[in-house]
Amino acid sequence: PFGFMKFTPGPGIGGHCIPLDPHYLAWKMRTLNYKTRFIDLASEINAHMPEWVVQKVADALNEVRKAVRGSRLLVLGVAYKRDIDDVRESPALDVIRLLEERGAHVEFHDPFVHEFREDGHVRKGVELSDEMLRWADAVVVITDHKVVDYQRVVDHATLVVDTRNVTARLTPGRARIIPLASGPAMGGAK
Repeated sequence: PFGFMKFTPGPGIGGHCIPLDPHYLAWKMRTLNYKTRFIDLASEINAHMPEWVVQKVADALNEVRKAVRGSRLLVLGVAYKRDIDDVRESPALDVIRLLEERGAHVEFHDPFVHEFREDGHVRKGVELSDEMLRWADAVVVITDHKVVDYQRVVDHATLVVDTRNVTARLTPGRARIIPLASGPAMGGAK
C-alpha cells in the first residue's frame, strides 16, 4: 500500500533519542492523566531484545552440542545503527556483556568502531579475516554495516545468528544461518 514501511525485529534499540524520549513522553502524559500502555510495552519489549538474542545464540550453539560457556563468538557491529561510529546505548554492548556473563569468549568487528570504552575498560575490535570467521563458534550480526561482505561471512563461518536479516538473499555457504525473526513471539516455530 501507499506509504507502507516494513519494520522487522532487531537486536534492540540504541542511540541518544529513541531509548530515552519515549520514557519522557510517557512520564509527561502520566502527569496529564493519560495512559501510555503502548509506549510502556514497546519499551519493555525493546529492553528485552538483547536477552532474546543471547538466548538465540545459546539455542543455536546447543543444537551443535556446544555450550555458551567456553564458546568463541564474534559480534559483527557494535554501533547502534548502520554505517555510523556511535555506540551510545547500543544493544551490542548488552549482548556482549550477557554472553560474557555466560562464560563466552567474545570478540567484535565493526568497520566504523575500532575500539570503545565501557566501565573503564577499552575493548579493541578484531580484523574480519577468513581465519577469524573460522575461529568463531558463532558469528552474531548485530549491526548491518553496508561495507561488510556478508557473503564472505556465510562462506567461512560455521554458524551465523543474523539479527538484521542481511543473509536472507545470499547464496548458501558453509554457515548455518539462524534468523532473529523466528520463534513463538515472531510467528515461527521455536
